Amino acid sequence: MASILTNTSAMGALSTLRSISASMEDTQSRISSGLKVGSASDNAAYWSIATTMKSDNMALSAVSDALGLGAAKVDTAYSGMEAAINVVKEIKTKLVAATEDGVDKTKIQEEITQLQDQLTSIAEAASFSGENWLQADVTAGTDLAKSVVASFVRDDSGNVSVKKVDYTLSATNVLFDTGGNQGLLDATSTIDGASVTLSVNLAGVQTDVTVASFTTDDVITAGSGSSTFDGSYANDGTSDYVKVADDTWVKAVDQTGVSDQEVAYEDSTGALWAIDTTSTAASTTSSVSTLSLTAATTSAQLDGMIQMVDDALTSMTSAASSIGSISARIDLQESFVSDLSDSIEAGVGRLVDADMNEESTRLKALQTQQQLAIQALSIANSDSQNVLSLFR
Repeated sequence: MASILTNTSAMGALSTLRSISASMEDTQSRISSGLKVGSASDNAAYWSIATTMKSDNMALSAVSDALGLGAAKVDTAYSGMEAAINVVKEIKTKLVAATEDGVDKTKIQEEITQLQDQLTSIAEAASFSGENWLQADVTAGTDLAKSVVASFVRDDSGNVSVKKVDYTLSATNVLFDTGGNQGLLDATSTIDGASVTLSVNLAGVQTDVTVASFTTDDVITAGSGSSTFDGSYANDGTSDYVKVADDTWVKAVDQTGVSDQEVAYEDSTGALWAIDTTSTAASTTSSVSTLSLTAATTSAQLDGMIQMVDDALTSMTSAASSIGSISARIDLQESFVSDLSDSIEAGVGRLVDADMNEESTRLKALQTQQQLAIQALSIANSDSQNVLSLFR
């Protein structure tokens, strides 16, 4: 039936044209934005997942920045520790040089003092963003817990958390204790003088006694006056000594004062000397940052100082290793966070990005369909014109 009031052919053609135009709008939107899911109305599930993962990726970007800041802190601490180790090595070298005969110990001490000042400068300067890992108040135990942001984690229940790498400052890794003397360089150690154990006849009983011992050089430099030697007897201007072994001397007392002890030696004047059983090895307390050489410093005390410095080097090396391991872990974490961020971005892209090849092909097909639909609508609209020919 031909009707001038209701043109069903035109209505069908118009409906098709509208559908094609709507599809073209969607396709053009995907081409212009590059997204096949640009809003929740496009695909609610994919949009929700993509939005959450984009948020997590932004958090990972912040973690990457925090890792960079943490790496700077750790690198600063490591550089300071490494520099301090080199300075302590120099101090050890100076102490070894001081064991040579005839060396001016006071001159060597001047060099050591400069090196000690350098250690203080290094520890004070090794600060980044207000944090210093080389000096802290270890005694009071304040602000010792340090941490570096490592990662942002979302578990299968949707709970999120920030993971950190922890590092605690202590007497085993801090160079200077600002609240006391517990650091690696300011912790005091007892340095004992040399001693020797002798079997001495006391009141007719043979008894082992441990007394202070001295080398010939010690006897020469220890006293306040000129040293004199008489076979196995010596006097340094202050004290008397008897020789008990090769290059080993012990303090002596006049036999008249210890009549119950066997005679150790009779000097050229006829005076009788016995071992001073009350003489004990002198001990001093010192640290790497306070050790001091004098002309009277004995070889045994030098050995103790060298051992103290070597122990400090061992501890500093261990602390540097700990800091270095954290630095290596941060480097690995930075690489992982970067790869993880790329993976998340790629995964989100698979969900919401438009396939431009597919969309361009679809657009071309829709343009062709649109032209055909317009042609069909034009034909349908011309049907009413054909009715006029019936009235001619």
